[in-house]
Amino acid sequence: MSEPLLFQPIELRGVAARNRIVVSPMCQYSARDGHVTDWHLVHLGKFAQGGAGIVFVEATAVEARGRITHGDTGIWDDAHVPGLARIAAFVKSQGALPAIQIAHAGRKASMARPWYGNGPLTDADLARGEKPWDTVAPTAQSLGDGWLKPRPLGDDDHWTLLAAYRAATRRAQAAGFELLEIHAAHGYLLHTFLSPLSNRGTREERMRFPLEVVRTVREAWPAQKPLFVRLSSIDDVEGGWSLDDTVAFAKELKALGVDVLDCSSGGILGSATAATKTLVPRVPGFQLPFAERVRKEAGVKTMAVGLILSAQQAEEALAAGRADLIAVGREALYDPNWPHHAAQALGADPQMERWPVQYGWWLTRRESLLRKLGIRRP
Repeated sequence: MSEPLLFQPIELRGVAARNRIVVSPMCQYSARDGHVTDWHLVHLGKFAQGGAGIVFVEATAVEARGRITHGDTGIWDDAHVPGLARIAAFVKSQGALPAIQIAHAGRKASMARPWYGNGPLTDADLARGEKPWDTVAPTAQSLGDGWLKPRPLGDDDHWTLLAAYRAATRRAQAAGFELLEIHAAHGYLLHTFLSPLSNRGTREERMRFPLEVVRTVREAWPAQKPLFVRLSSIDDVEGGWSLDDTVAFAKELKALGVDVLDCSSGGILGSATAATKTLVPRVPGFQLPFAERVRKEAGVKTMAVGLILSAQQAEEALAAGRADLIAVGREALYDPNWPHHAAQALGADPQMERWPVQYGWWLTRRESLLRKLGIRRP
């Protein structure tokens, strides 16, 4: 049997991932003043042990005012580098590529952690010592009733932000990351520049600053290392950013040297993790059509994400040319060994040779015993 596509290596510029499985950036809201902790090391390390090809550190703020919550990881200070470097080194030691997503929350900054309400900071948050801070956005339009009103960004702010993205990029390189992703989705700062629901002007005018950020980051990031951009392919609300817009933007991003587009959706209204009314039903693989169309019409590699649950589903998407990479997020939280289990399901690792040797040695003996007992896995 030929190797399943899901487990064929992929080369991106000067780096190669051992397979096509990516663990998405997933905020843990558990940092301290932007610093990662042992929680992040174990959280991300187990995905590398679990067999993923690429493991992303969560949305990491390029400015302190760009955090979503007080618990967000940061990369706005050189002091953040050692903790991040520890994670990158461990992920790499397990055979995965360490990656990081850099972000700015814009008008969605200064909010409560999800388990404390996932909305504007309340008196209870203040009692915990979590005070609000000023937010910024393309316009003074707030996210909604009760949310902080952002200060519109001026020309001087744009230069400050470009410098912050440039410095964050250089810190990511210093920390040892092999891939970098710019977060331009889910209602955060760069997405609010793009969407007609949160910014004014023509599409070209709305794309201008996000493209300048990408240009700045690409110039600061080593030429041999790949750059990803996460997009909300559609706003998923009437009158919002469309898939046609995304294809046009994707062509511009490709021209600037972006290697992979991470095709997500939604988030322009309400918190990124809240359940909101959508136009596109949430069914398994519901965002695959976005990755497929961008890949075909913009001629750029794409990463598919969103309710990709099984190895067969992932393999079929790759075989049909719908994406180049498959990202799993909450499914990886449920099963950190999802890649290893996928390899077994697709017949790519019958002897458990892809597992860490410390695990595989035990598990092969267990499998032998189960077979003798006539016990089959479901």
